[in-house]
Amino acid sequence: MASVLNTVSSITLSKLNTNRVRAQSAFAPVSVSFTRRRLTVRAAETDTNEAVESAVPEKAPAKGGSSFNQLLGIKGASKETNTWKIRLQLTKPVTWPPLVWGVVCGAAASGNFHWTFEDVAKSIMCMCMSGPFLTGYTQTLNDWYDREIDAINEPYRPIPSGAISENEVIAQIWVLLLGGLSFAGILDVWAGHNFPILFYLALGGSLLSYIYSAPPLKLKQNGWIGNFALGASYISLPWWAGQALFGTLTPDIIVLTLLYSIAGLGIAIVNDFKSVEGDRELGLQSLPVAFGSETAKWICVGAIDITQLSIAGYLLGAGKPYHALALLALIGPQVFFQFKYFLKDPVKYDVKYQASAQPFLVLGLLVTALATSH
Repeated sequence: MASVLNTVSSITLSKLNTNRVRAQSAFAPVSVSFTRRRLTVRAAETDTNEAVESAVPEKAPAKGGSSFNQLLGIKGASKETNTWKIRLQLTKPVTWPPLVWGVVCGAAASGNFHWTFEDVAKSIMCMCMSGPFLTGYTQTLNDWYDREIDAINEPYRPIPSGAISENEVIAQIWVLLLGGLSFAGILDVWAGHNFPILFYLALGGSLLSYIYSAPPLKLKQNGWIGNFALGASYISLPWWAGQALFGTLTPDIIVLTLLYSIAGLGIAIVNDFKSVEGDRELGLQSLPVAFGSETAKWICVGAIDITQLSIAGYLLGAGKPYHALALLALIGPQVFFQFKYFLKDPVKYDVKYQASAQPFLVLGLLVTALATSH
């Protein structure tokens, strides 16, 4: 769920730029404190009084950046002064599709979704909870806590550049969080749940988003833990929400989707290569920083491919040979694009790689969901 929660994954229209991200979307209410600090963030330690704005021209996108990219919340965005467009940019709409797709997979896996007005309305509400609200919350929260590193890597982004005030950012975080939790509670009532499972899934995903981005835990500081948390947020949590909404969330599905989240870990690594400079300076142990770019490339593709091959083996053993073959057929194009783009240059070709390969991965998720529904 977005939080179901800073690569991952998805059918990218331009670029899945979950700048350190990302995202996450059921526990007891948690008290969240957003430290209010001045948003005049410097790109590096300096003895001068020169603000970050003076450094923006050196790293900002070329003049005439894309308005479309700005609305999607991805790199290459044009500068914008309209507050609502900036708010939308902070939620990174380009990261919503994986969560929406996860809900679709969960609904399919339940075996109880029907093309009735009520079921369609429920699913749309669940998608809005997972995507715009909780993923938007996660992305805004991540940008808030990433303002120092963004001042190094992308100082033209809305928060480090001062395009939006600290009060506006904090208000947006709370509105999106409370909106997502409210939607989850309504869905529990609508589905007739005796136990508010959707509310607790949303709350747990929101908590995961917080500890992913915020100190003192700041899971993203560790490349393994942070990227797995991110992968689980984009694959497991929305699937669980969709399945719980229309059916029963079973232990075998929980284990299967958590295993699939290892592929999400690999997808998350894709987004780490472009931030090596800032990560190294701030002490974040992303895998490209910890192992070097060459080794991290192979860890990335290994996590993606071996996970899917393992799932195909599981489906074959479970008596689903046609689903297993379909999944294998979808792995082939991903491997092709890994060699064509990603392994050549993960920074230069990350957009092309994700746009080319990720559709096959998410289709594989649906194949697996359909296999488990019968």
